[in-house]
Amino acid sequence: MNFLRGISFISTVILLSHAQAADSGEHQYTNRLAREKSPYLLQHAHNPVDWYPWGAEAFEKARREDRPIFLSVGYSTCHWCHVMEHESFENEEIAKLMNDNFVSIKVDREERPDIDQVYMTFVQATTGGGGWPMNVWLTRT
Repeated sequence: MNFLRGISFISTVILLSHAQAADSGEHQYTNRLAREKSPYLLQHAHNPVDWYPWGAEAFEKARREDRPIFLSVGYSTCHWCHVMEHESFENEEIAKLMNDNFVSIKVDREERPDIDQVYMTFVQATTGGGGWPMNVWLTRT
């Protein structure tokens, strides 16, 4: 099995396991990402974090509630993205802090390379490095 076929197989298994769980109603939480098509966004659809996809609804909520945005960018086959999901975004205490203080937006860098490029350029310019998952806080000025 070559490397790309292996990645494709793993992605398919992940998608099928998420679809089976969604069909069985096993999830305690469901957020707006459940309506998305991206495998990466669907992986986060049942986090206790109240995730929004990139779009007007999230930005309007941030304006209306005068909250900063927590932007998280990653992709479905990123090992560290899965680690962060498990250790942070599946944690109810962390989710409560995020939900109470931020509008949280999740972006799939493979689906939106334009957004990834803008914020990765910023992260690299300000820190000298960058990688995924990439998390930045956005404020209004």
